[in-house]
Amino acid sequence: MDRLLDLWQSSGLYQLTLGQLVMMAVGLLLLYLAINRRFEPLLLVPIGFGGILSNIPGVEIATGDGILHLIYVAGIETAAFPLIIFMGVGALTDFGPLLANPRTLLLGAAAQFGIFATLLGALALTALGVMDFTLAEAAAIGIIGGADGPTAIYVAGRLAPHLLGAVAVAAYSYMALVPLIQPPIMRALTTEAERRIEMTQLRTVSKRERIAFPLVLLFSVALLLPAAAPLVGMLCFGNLMRECGVVERLSDTTQNALINIVTIFLGLAVGSKLAADQFLTVRTLGILGLGIIAFAIGTASGVLMGKVMNLLSRTPINPLIGAAGVSAVPMAARVANRVGTEANPQNFLLMHAMGPNVAGVIGSAVAAGILIEFAGR
Repeated sequence: MDRLLDLWQSSGLYQLTLGQLVMMAVGLLLLYLAINRRFEPLLLVPIGFGGILSNIPGVEIATGDGILHLIYVAGIETAAFPLIIFMGVGALTDFGPLLANPRTLLLGAAAQFGIFATLLGALALTALGVMDFTLAEAAAIGIIGGADGPTAIYVAGRLAPHLLGAVAVAAYSYMALVPLIQPPIMRALTTEAERRIEMTQLRTVSKRERIAFPLVLLFSVALLLPAAAPLVGMLCFGNLMRECGVVERLSDTTQNALINIVTIFLGLAVGSKLAADQFLTVRTLGILGLGIIAFAIGTASGVLMGKVMNLLSRTPINPLIGAAGVSAVPMAARVANRVGTEANPQNFLLMHAMGPNVAGVIGSAVAAGILIEFAGR
């Protein structure tokens, strides 16, 4: 009888807490969204499964010498994973739409307003005594508004490592939930007539322009803002491999095998921070709340800038593409295209939306450099 009692007390069912049960349900929800709704499955499947593993009681998977903790230390704390992911993003990204319509750079810049607005909001909550964030912590939270997981991880690791788990979970969760979060904001800020606007065809971008762009971008950003050099440098290196045409094997490896391997490990590492004792705290939930506000402000800022540009431009600009100024590539561009198609079935905005979308990637990296430069002192 004593042996049966010992066996029962050593089981996971006996040790399971309500918090762990709740977080397992969250992990299952993420898996449902990934598998049934196809919301960024490459991210949500490993994050959701990692979240379930990290909440299994009686075994140290996400702490100590556990495999998930070792992955987290090796790739997240060292910032290796986000930088490698940025190289892969560069290799996968076609900057042609941005080069064909450079004005969309303004939309990508406008969408970064959410980052700085949320930084000020976090400091305001601290001043009012509602929360307690330092400038560095507020900057790490604000970067969530860029909807760029690798950038958020990199900035949090440099400025507020103790918040890295919460920031990473928030950033990747909101990236995956772009199809749910953005459309209501886009519809609320635009009229039916604006959503129906058809844009003119983009010009053809030459090979020389494509090769020169990553080099020009690297020198112009890195020399002015050295703190942004790691992120921008890896992005530009990946894109140069894609466009130069002489390292196809390296480009193919970066676009496929390398980024896929790192995405698996990064997702599991982020999921390891969904452990109930770390995640179900007032501070973490506050970060999640501020993060979604940052993302909503970034989306709204991009749409409003699109409306202003449409009023001032001789050629029509559909304000919906402004929402793609956040860095969730290419999901945000697909959402803009889908909302535009709902209003006008003949309206194909995907390539136009890719301009501000990739501009948002650059903008979030620049914003990260600014935050590290000033908040990291």
